[in-house]
Amino acid sequence: MNMARSFSNWRKYRQTVNELDRMTARELRDLGIERSEIKSVARAAVGF
Repeated sequence: MNMARSFSNWRKYRQTVNELDRMTARELRDLGIERSEIKSVARAAVGF
């Protein structure tokens, strides 16, 4: 179960990173996110 949860969290993290990475600088700015913060925002979103 723990391995399945870890894999699920990793997939959510990657999906979040990919979605944010596809956004323009303006879209990110509207969300209050800098491009350099994408990975930390994604980690926080899945609880890493």
